[in-house]
Amino acid sequence: MKIIDVRVVPANSFLYVKVYTDEGIEGVGESGTWGFLTASAEAVETFKTYLIGKDPLQIEHHWQYMYRCFHFRGAAVMGAISAIDIALWDIAGKYYGVPVYQLAGGKCRDKVRTYYHVSGSTTEELVEQIKKAKAAGYTAVGHLSPFLDEPRSKPYYESYTRMIDGAVDRVRQFREAAGMDVDLCLELHRRMKPSEAIDFAGKVAQYTPMFLEDPIIPDNFDDMAWIADHSPVPIATGERIHTIQEYQMLLQRHSMAYARVSVCICGGITGARKIAHIAEAHGALIVPHNPLSPVSTAACLQVAASVENFAIQELPDHEGISATERYTSTDKMDQKSFRQSDMVTWVPKVENGFALLPQTPGIGVELVDDVETKFPFKRRSINTRLHIDGSIVDQ
Repeated sequence: MKIIDVRVVPANSFLYVKVYTDEGIEGVGESGTWGFLTASAEAVETFKTYLIGKDPLQIEHHWQYMYRCFHFRGAAVMGAISAIDIALWDIAGKYYGVPVYQLAGGKCRDKVRTYYHVSGSTTEELVEQIKKAKAAGYTAVGHLSPFLDEPRSKPYYESYTRMIDGAVDRVRQFREAAGMDVDLCLELHRRMKPSEAIDFAGKVAQYTPMFLEDPIIPDNFDDMAWIADHSPVPIATGERIHTIQEYQMLLQRHSMAYARVSVCICGGITGARKIAHIAEAHGALIVPHNPLSPVSTAACLQVAASVENFAIQELPDHEGISATERYTSTDKMDQKSFRQSDMVTWVPKVENGFALLPQTPGIGVELVDDVETKFPFKRRSINTRLHIDGSIVDQ
């Protein structure tokens, strides 16, 4: 079997890659480079010149070749490798007639615990979303911001006291709404400085969050380690890094209890499994990052099913626009203008907070015919929040 074509498929705010073989087997993958999808598409076109004529089943060899060919990396490059890698695993599963997790050593679990995406620009909205998730049977809620999901068009200002103590009081209300049977996965959106994060963690620990995610920007591993060392609440991070070496450096610093592995940017299923094994050696669990489409979800579930040190899976609402678009939009965006589920043949079924695994060969999902025509691609706009004084705010 040989690869005869590699095609970039941009649709809506997503970037897919399809790999075609001379035996008629096709694979699909997704790039997770969010706002830089066109750059990732160009990287795919470069890798295509190598892939044509190759055996698609030599997945590890192709991963190493693409990753090491120029000794340059970055989100656009790794997003391209990730999409191609997922598509190759999809082909392999279809070739052997089994789900990908069977090729990766078999299932470690029969179903995958998920957390429900909660968002809101007011405390009341967030509390109501938590109650909704609990009523639907979810045992955890995530993407849950104690600092609110305010539109980026709104200038920001709060006093230090209001920022910290106001957020702590919201978490109190979250816990009261959730009770003791629903875990709170708190998303801090990189909005704090190290000392602020430590202060917040100490005050919020009484409400037993499952983890604090990305308290600071991910650039400084030593700062993240300092926070983790002083925080009574476990730290989750990693969604914005994309190499196994970066994860190794974070893990050896004990910077994370939960590795937020972005399957569509860290090297696909191959890269995510490498990272999971490094995390296992350090006693850390993985929480696959998944703000993308059902193709990403399908790939994440293959990883979640096949690695032992899995904790919980992020599961966005596939009945609306993408999570990344929703959380970076302005207050004028129509949140229900589009359904991701209309782009694909499958979305996960969730029962009592657990996603059922795809049973079909490959990763378990296909794009609908002519998806790029039915859902024209749109470039994501830059929309960074500003402080009331005009400076940049991390959110």
